Amino acid sequence: QVQLLESGGGVVQAGGSLRLSCAASRRIININMGWYRQAPGAQREFVAVIASGGSTNYADSVKGRFTISRDYVKNMMYLQMNSLKPEDTAVYYCNADYSDRNYWGQGTQVTVSS
Repeated sequence: QVQLLESGGGVVQAGGSLRLSCAASRRIININMGWYRQAPGAQREFVAVIASGGSTNYADSVKGRFTISRDYVKNMMYLQMNSLKPEDTAVYYCNADYSDRNYWGQGTQVTVSS
């Protein structure tokens, strides 16, 4: 099993930055991990993924503004979010794809005011 805990959400003005963190309960060296988000009234959507080998992929809506990274020593994953827009407002969830199962954190709220 993998337990995940997100942190770093908050309220920021448009154009600002936030850094989200995800702490994993086990070593993440062999785990593909990612960030998803869910806005009010919308389905959960993909934001970014970082594979166990370090390759990354992003949703078109965040390319060039968000950066996903991971720290294998601390068993942490991060999402640096720059140039935030009101449409980035959502609950952000950490995801781990491990042993053919998907694990989710409880989410952290990000609110971008215009």
